[in-house]
Amino acid sequence: MQKYLLDGEWHLREAGTDKELSVMIPGSVLEAYTKAGLLPDPYYGENEKNITSLFEKEFEYRRSFTVAEELLAEDTVDLVCLGLDTLGDIILNGQKIASVNNMHRAWRFGVKSLLKKGENEIMIRFHSPNAFIRQAFENGNITYVNLGNMAGSGYLRKAHSQFGWDWGPQLPDVGIWRSIFLEASGTARIGDVYITQKHEKGRVDLRLKVRIDTPDRRHFWAEDRRLCGRIRISPPSGSLIEQQVDLDLDENTFSITIENPQLWWPNGLGAHPLYGVELELLSPGSEDPGSPLDIYRCKIGLRTMTISTEADQWGREFALMVNGLKVFSMGADYIPEDSIIPRVNADRTRKLLEDCVKANFNTIRVWGGGYYPDDFFYDLCDELGLVVWQDLMFACNIYVFTEDFTANVAEEVRQNIRRIRHHASLGLWCGNNEMEVAWVDWETVRDHPKAVKADYIKLFEVLLPQLARETDPNTFYWLASPSSGGSFDEPNADDRGDVHYWEVWHGLKSFAEYRKHYFRYCSEFGFEALPELDTIASFSAPEDHNLFSPVMEAHQKCPSGNGKILYYISETYRYPKDFASLVYISQILQMESIQYGVEHWRRYRGRCMGAIYWQLNDCWPVISWASIDYYGRWKALHYGARRFFAPLMVSIFNEVKNIRLFTHNETPEAVNGLVRLTLRDRDFRALASDEVQVGIPALSAAEVFARDYAELVNTAELERSVFVEAELLIDRRVVSRQTAFFAAPKAFSFKRPRYTLDLIETGDAFVIRLKADTFCRFVQLKISGEDVVFQDNYFDIVNSEGREILVLKSDLKDSYTAETLKGKVEILSVGDTY
Repeated sequence: MQKYLLDGEWHLREAGTDKELSVMIPGSVLEAYTKAGLLPDPYYGENEKNITSLFEKEFEYRRSFTVAEELLAEDTVDLVCLGLDTLGDIILNGQKIASVNNMHRAWRFGVKSLLKKGENEIMIRFHSPNAFIRQAFENGNITYVNLGNMAGSGYLRKAHSQFGWDWGPQLPDVGIWRSIFLEASGTARIGDVYITQKHEKGRVDLRLKVRIDTPDRRHFWAEDRRLCGRIRISPPSGSLIEQQVDLDLDENTFSITIENPQLWWPNGLGAHPLYGVELELLSPGSEDPGSPLDIYRCKIGLRTMTISTEADQWGREFALMVNGLKVFSMGADYIPEDSIIPRVNADRTRKLLEDCVKANFNTIRVWGGGYYPDDFFYDLCDELGLVVWQDLMFACNIYVFTEDFTANVAEEVRQNIRRIRHHASLGLWCGNNEMEVAWVDWETVRDHPKAVKADYIKLFEVLLPQLARETDPNTFYWLASPSSGGSFDEPNADDRGDVHYWEVWHGLKSFAEYRKHYFRYCSEFGFEALPELDTIASFSAPEDHNLFSPVMEAHQKCPSGNGKILYYISETYRYPKDFASLVYISQILQMESIQYGVEHWRRYRGRCMGAIYWQLNDCWPVISWASIDYYGRWKALHYGARRFFAPLMVSIFNEVKNIRLFTHNETPEAVNGLVRLTLRDRDFRALASDEVQVGIPALSAAEVFARDYAELVNTAELERSVFVEAELLIDRRVVSRQTAFFAAPKAFSFKRPRYTLDLIETGDAFVIRLKADTFCRFVQLKISGEDVVFQDNYFDIVNSEGREILVLKSDLKDSYTAETLKGKVEILSVGDTY
């Protein structure tokens, strides 16, 4: 097997023009044009509006390459394109060899007869995606257009969010976005490997199903010609396991046993050890096989994983099961990390996913309106213990089940399932995002002809599940999200399946509305907030810093979104005194909203088994539901997630003046601890205090204490000036704390705090010691010019001792002394905002 990379320097031009630009591949037009200064920053101001039309044009990529005689001596030479976005013609040495039309799949074409020794030229001409979807929409019978999307996006197998969403811009980029190469083979190659696991006490039997492909079977007709293989299993610790096997053409199945397996667990439940798997295809007909003909490598985790949908007293559960344990899923929905996809890389994704682990995620849902992530995404999820809910790439669109479309998406789904299925982190496949519920609840969808609705059944309840059964029968498959199990049967039902809940935010319902619902698994719910001021400054000038300026509204893709933020502020907080305070209060509201829902569902663990909020990240700097913005800056919500997703936690359920305390343990070990509840005033005086010893079973949630304060908090003045603090202590250390009011925050009589700040340098870190002269709600720390992630942030100061917060020096871009860093610390809390 020989591989000749065609990545690297290409030449890009607008079709019909002579001016060329030297570019690097993988890449895209937007990436190249912005890097070369031919386009203004598409994310700044209102530039997006003027750049969308760029993709009415056609673009050509070309390069020359040299082919050696040794490559042409092989039996086959294929051109392999791992990612072409999206509508293109491939021309090799002046001859068109293929047209492509799917961003989500790889393409392979036999090209040996067109290649010549020495210099060759390849050109890929990309056609306008805008023109294609516009014509398809005009000629088709689909009238539905998703919110923020360009009409007709469902007709093209391209990341739908590139055509806009209610958080993303309309930038339908084109280009060679993944690797491209020639692959030559003379005898045989490994066509496919599928690894399954059978777990027994003290051992795991790996079953490998291997397909061998060959260009010419005559090589193997003689009895003395045979293939053999060598399997190596590299444990995370211990000795290499090696086994020699005989291989036939087409399908082969064999097993290898691992004794005393080290199991893979999601984050918070154990370690995430990975085993290396290597299969070498060795030369036939020789006692000394010599150099391998082909090598397959991957890493796997030893675990069992499925979704339990067993009947129970509440309906049917929807619970992630790993190694026999039912896991409460905690995490967020992942969208493309950048509208200019070539900007995404392994280092950037690692930081994002490591930030998920820091916030105690154990699950991440890959949403179906983007694209199937790169291999490094899944490698990182394996390494970090993040279970992946993987949508297939269908979202908020109506699809017409034609013969060409069916064949195209079938190959797309097969390829991606085969690429991803070996990963330890893969938890389930899901057929689409919000299309079943759309046919039930969305008037703009359900008014379409019944024949189009029938196409939904053909695609999502017949074809795709069948492909999943054939290609990865050992991974749980779910028909849609949300769904109760298909057939348009109450897809958003409370008592079975998963739910997308949007009455809080879109429905303008109060946070208390969450408590009316005991979903089995909530896979989407969210609340918007503005990003950090530094992020806002990246796309706007100071004069734009009004929530309803044209630039701010251009960076708010949810209709009436900015108005909804102000509405919720009016319901909960006093009107902020300036734009910076507005940004801060919007983030506080976002954090409180999601916390309200998560803690409610965690209290009913067993009945509910998942809280996945919308959304983790942004694809450009924008006002959105994300907890981490485009530049990787944590909003208040992500700090809140670190607390409300904590494995060991105490939560307050307040009913008027009756305070109920719950403990939560999402670890595999029981613990003993102390729960403390204290009633305090703004001046830190303790007015009442209670303590209770608690035993907290593994994987549990339970009410442990209740206290009615009606007699103590008996005037309006007290209701507006006292609060309760709950703490959970394990081994005398506070592992979780929470506060609650008896009145809305806008009614609470905050005093304007005076802060005392000290900084101490300790080896590899700085310790910020912060005190205040009064109760402070949601203290925000910032270091000017830095994007540091604090040990904790948006915390309360509830006593005269204040708080100590750690800052790692490795998280700081610049070098500081304690004194110079102290001068850059900025402090804000609710009492400072009006």
